[in-house]
Amino acid sequence: MPLAEAASRKNIDLDGIMSELASLAAERPAAPQDTADLITHIVSSYHDVHRAELPELIKLSKRVEAVHRDHADVPRGLAEILEGAFDNLLQHMKKEEMILFPAMQRGMQGLACGPIAVMRHEHDEHAQSIKRMQEITNDCRPPAGACRSWQALYQGVDKLMADLTEHMHLENNVLFPRFEGR
Repeated sequence: MPLAEAASRKNIDLDGIMSELASLAAERPAAPQDTADLITHIVSSYHDVHRAELPELIKLSKRVEAVHRDHADVPRGLAEILEGAFDNLLQHMKKEEMILFPAMQRGMQGLACGPIAVMRHEHDEHAQSIKRMQEITNDCRPPAGACRSWQALYQGVDKLMADLTEHMHLENNVLFPRFEGR
């Protein structure tokens, strides 16, 4: 859905969103141009971070779901979605780190197309997980009076979704096209 349409549906000022997006884009350092450096950046900035942060988010989600189980806005099922996302990401990142990225670093253009197609398909599945997280968490907006744990959970999930989105963007739109002949 175009951003203007989404903003209109939610009665959100499009200019404000564009301004915030521009400031976020300015804060992010540019991705490395060299393929080996880009791969190193992806692994250290995303793979390693996902491995470190997701187990903590899962624990926190379980705690929030248990403590607030009777609250109407509790994010029921979020821990399960996070666990599934973590399991899928672990497998996905292992395939990239053990197979795809080494092939890319050796310059194996044609041999990377099959694994890239698989990674793109898995990215689509990750995007569906992000969508489910957004739905369950009301776009990471905790209810009025939410405890600090609930607020921290939503901040962490919001960061995870942003990191996953940027991670997939770098692979889909920067790294993979180098090996697909686009």
